Amino acid sequence: MGDRPNILLITSDQQHWATLGCLNPEIQTPHLDRLASEGTLFERAYCPNPTCTPTRASMITGKYPSQHGAWSLGTKLPESEHTVGEDFQGAGYRTSLVGKAHFQPLDATEEYPSLESYPVLQDLDFWRDFDGPFYGFERVRLARNHTDEAHVGQHYALWMEERGLANWREHFRPPTGTTPAQQHRWSIPEAYHYDAWIAEETCRQLDEYASEGENFFLWASFFDPHPSYLVPEPWDQMYDPAQLTVPALTPGEHDSNPPHFRMTQEAKPDFSAWRESGFGIHGYGSHLHDRDEMAKNIAVYYGMVSLMDKYIGQILDQLEARGLADDTLVVFTTDHGHLFGQHGMNAKGGFHYEDLIRLPYIVRAPGVVPAGQRSRSLQSLVDLPVSFLCWAGIEVPRSMVGVDQGPVWRGEAVAARDHCIVENRHEPTTIHIKTYVEDRYKLTVYFQRDYGELFDLQEDPGEVANLWHSPAHQELKAELTRKLLFAEMGKEPLWMPRIAGA
Repeated sequence: MGDRPNILLITSDQQHWATLGCLNPEIQTPHLDRLASEGTLFERAYCPNPTCTPTRASMITGKYPSQHGAWSLGTKLPESEHTVGEDFQGAGYRTSLVGKAHFQPLDATEEYPSLESYPVLQDLDFWRDFDGPFYGFERVRLARNHTDEAHVGQHYALWMEERGLANWREHFRPPTGTTPAQQHRWSIPEAYHYDAWIAEETCRQLDEYASEGENFFLWASFFDPHPSYLVPEPWDQMYDPAQLTVPALTPGEHDSNPPHFRMTQEAKPDFSAWRESGFGIHGYGSHLHDRDEMAKNIAVYYGMVSLMDKYIGQILDQLEARGLADDTLVVFTTDHGHLFGQHGMNAKGGFHYEDLIRLPYIVRAPGVVPAGQRSRSLQSLVDLPVSFLCWAGIEVPRSMVGVDQGPVWRGEAVAARDHCIVENRHEPTTIHIKTYVEDRYKLTVYFQRDYGELFDLQEDPGEVANLWHSPAHQELKAELTRKLLFAEMGKEPLWMPRIAGA
């Protein structure tokens, strides 16, 4: 391996930023807490988009969704896009992704093929022979289902069969499986849960890299705690709903918000005006819910996080056991956040609250990243490819627009950026949102709409007082709008330098 560092990226899916034990006494995450104590916990990290495909594509291209092409769920990252794995391979690194990719949609057309679509998704003979390459990863081990979804297949289904779970279909929904949708307690034994699969495969690859003395860029990509709220026993009973804080709507908080916020609190809202592509639009429906049911959902959500933490611990232990820890940069984060009652809402959608766009984010490199520290320096997932390449001393492609966070991670600089941008284009024109976040204020604008949001995160961290229409804040709104415009101009990629006068 020489003196070159390894890179291990560990991610969850749809995890609220505060679901770490070191931040929240109501949840237990001992292994992630240990990681935070051995590194730096960044408290102001943001996603470039609060849905899976756009953000995950940004994490390997170093571009925003508006630039790399995977602009919404139901789209794909063009295979022509340059990815960070290609740069690592070019420098002699091994590259691998284990778990969730979601770079491509569940359906395909002749013009837009997808390896993550039906029927190839469940063609197990195909997946017996296919392990890459895939978007810069020379080796992949993939799955696509969250909990008991019928999308189960690919390498995960093969692993269950290899481990002796011949009746695995009994634990999944039809038509792939034979059991109707389950609630809270998942029938699958923990030993066959995809957390166990991801940890086992990741540890196996770490063992291989250590034995061969090879440098690596490895992404262990977990599926939980993305709903549905479902986890094997005993994790479904780990937390008592009666002992948990259940977030709730603040009366009147949506009175000054855009109309789709208020409509979520109706029993049967009509969102037809927002429907443009003919496909589902996440979050644009009724968010009314029963408090006690939400409390149980939170308990299971926390159980999903704690189960995942157990298997992340196995990966970290393997890193230590194989003598790799001191030479490996470890970053833990998620793709976007989650709403579980905050502002009266569930899951995700066009609601750029901190709950949805802010992330858990831990960086560890023994002897290099300060241990046991917390930082409020702004971080964005779009920065990961650039930061990883700079960390490894590999030239950064001009196509990448993220910034190098390495000096901040090492404690050499206070900040690498003074703002973050969050995009959300879930429909071509009707759901097209951009948010500008800086140290104190957050501005959200909507394409061809007069409404928006302006929050003072210092005075109103709960984001219940939208200042968009406040007469006293119109000058501030104009200034933040100007900053957003400049930020948009500043992130335009320049694929080559100017090399001549004409």
